[in-house]
Amino acid sequence: MFKKNILIFLLVTFAVFGVLIFPASADQQFPYSDDGFRYTGRIAFENESAFLTWPGSSIHFAFTGNRLKLDLEDTSGQNYMNVIFNGKDDFPYVLHLQKGRHVYDLSHFIDREKSQVTIFKRTEGEEGGTYFHGVEIGDSQQLLSPPKAPKRRILFYGDSITVGMGNEAAYNDPDSKPAEKNHYLSYASIAARILNAEHHAIAKSGIGFMVSWFDFIMPEYYDQLTGENNNSSRWDFAAWQPDVVVVNLGQNDRWLIENEKRLQAQPKDIQQAYETFLRKLMSHHPDAVFICAIGSMDAASTSKWPNYIANAIASIKASPKQKKDIERLHTFVFEFTGYRAHPRVKQHYDNARALSNFIADKMHWAFRG
Repeated sequence: MFKKNILIFLLVTFAVFGVLIFPASADQQFPYSDDGFRYTGRIAFENESAFLTWPGSSIHFAFTGNRLKLDLEDTSGQNYMNVIFNGKDDFPYVLHLQKGRHVYDLSHFIDREKSQVTIFKRTEGEEGGTYFHGVEIGDSQQLLSPPKAPKRRILFYGDSITVGMGNEAAYNDPDSKPAEKNHYLSYASIAARILNAEHHAIAKSGIGFMVSWFDFIMPEYYDQLTGENNNSSRWDFAAWQPDVVVVNLGQNDRWLIENEKRLQAQPKDIQQAYETFLRKLMSHHPDAVFICAIGSMDAASTSKWPNYIANAIASIKASPKQKKDIERLHTFVFEFTGYRAHPRVKQHYDNARALSNFIADKMHWAFRG
């Protein structure tokens, strides 16, 4: 009798209001550890999550259906993510993460039955890190196999230029806002896409190889698993070896040595410091081709700092540990345009095209330029 009354109630409800009410279906939850997720970058897997700190750290996955929620936990509330659907990176969903753990519903951005998604960290370790706990999709949807990673690999060691500090700011505005820091539109990320390469960016604004705007330098920072600050975490270099390593350092050293006078250093000291660090990187990446770059800010405005780098390379080539070291070291100078703030997006595109042409020539890589 009770079941009959419930059925009558539902039928009356449908007749009066034009809707038949059923219990809401539950979303499926897929944790960060599911095989449906592919990660790019130095990712720490801890606290039942994937911890993203470095600029460009990414999560890639594919699914069916029209419902998607992201379970993210941010340490600072200052991080920004590009969420790119089906490769449409001209118009990404830009997500400003709130501090703490939140679920972000992006269902309204889905426009097809099968979707590929990339979650890309625009900001750097200076803005803290983000824990990715997983996703929620509809109960009848499927998490598919993730898109495959490109075969080519490029690793960048750099400062704020490589990060993309202020690249989306107006030309006559300050360029320190996290919202206007977009590593996806940095020369590093653009060049990697031009060359169809996966890339890692070990980069921090304000860092140098001799002196930084804070109390540690790249030789003390480059080997960390996480990049939110100077810490004791350690990266396993064997886990991901690049074909090409681009080192773009020296801008902060130049400014702090020559302008701020925070360090007394002679040319031979600068050359030796760069050579020592470069030899260390070469030992970690024994088969990679190295592009030792500088610019496109004012450290590249004269020949002085490019020459320090060139002299360090010449010293290594004069006494190589292996014969192949003579052939795998190259210098590259990004053109200084006279603009004295951080490069904006237009400059990053120009720099990316120049660098990708240079890398393609040295590596004999075909690409669509």
